[in-house]
Amino acid sequence: MRNLFLFLFVFISLSSLRAQLRLPVLYDDHMVLQQQSPVPIWGWSHPSQNIEITVSWDTTRIRTKSDNTTFWAATLYTPAAGGPHTVTIKAGGETRKLEDVMVGEVWLCSGQSNMEWGMHVSGEKGMIEQVNDPNIRLFQVPKSAASTLQVKGEGDWRVCDKEAVRYFSAVAYFFGKKLNTDLNVPIGLINASWGGTPAETWVSSEKVESDPALKAAAEQQGDTRPWCPSRPGVTFNAMINPLIPFRLAGALWYQGESNTGTSSTYKQLMEQLILDWRKQFLSDFPFYFVQIAPYTYGTPGICPALREQETK
Repeated sequence: MRNLFLFLFVFISLSSLRAQLRLPVLYDDHMVLQQQSPVPIWGWSHPSQNIEITVSWDTTRIRTKSDNTTFWAATLYTPAAGGPHTVTIKAGGETRKLEDVMVGEVWLCSGQSNMEWGMHVSGEKGMIEQVNDPNIRLFQVPKSAASTLQVKGEGDWRVCDKEAVRYFSAVAYFFGKKLNTDLNVPIGLINASWGGTPAETWVSSEKVESDPALKAAAEQQGDTRPWCPSRPGVTFNAMINPLIPFRLAGALWYQGESNTGTSSTYKQLMEQLILDWRKQFLSDFPFYFVQIAPYTYGTPGICPALREQETK
């Protein structure tokens, strides 16, 4: 019996020493924060624990407290573009220090294969070898789908060089490169895209299920594609929700081929997606489309109908 009590004491003691301070996947070394903005920061620690956050760009000490579910949240007020900075989070005896943090413009780039199309297949292999853009940071969200909202997420920030950019979205990179050249500020690019996915997967399922026209269009998509999911909300749950409510400058969207068969509802669907993303990310940010190319996709005439919806 004595040995049992001793075992339990040691087990409980060791359990209490395990790291409990955790941050969402976007908060890591090499990240980019949106400049001159209130930027949400959140995480998890021991329940009812005091949290203190300090930043290198001013002397403010930000204090908050976790609730009984371990969740905590606070707001950082960022300076003008620049860096590198540090962000330090303390919770009890634990400390997490984020290094090489830049402040600039952060863009979420999403869609299907057009956006996913990597630099390595873009015909610019010689250009890849010359890429060295330390003021551009790349965050690749791995492909994932879920029936329920996910919180922690996956991925990491990488400084943009030839290795980091090789399999990153070519559209996102060239967009970010132009921004960096024209604005001369650090650029953060978050790529959450998956070839073949219809737009329904990228919006909250409730927005689709609650509207008869959108629900009927989504049912036509089915869910039998071996290369990607098609059910409403599943990529939003796993690839977008873990990023919420990170502060963004805007979103870049390149998608539509998988909705050519149901183009009549595309305008309505995208309005729901844009309004919902803005609400969830707590910002009325600009949302840019790349209009799909003039290709038949097996049935002449369906592509112009989708492009018309994009124009509307």
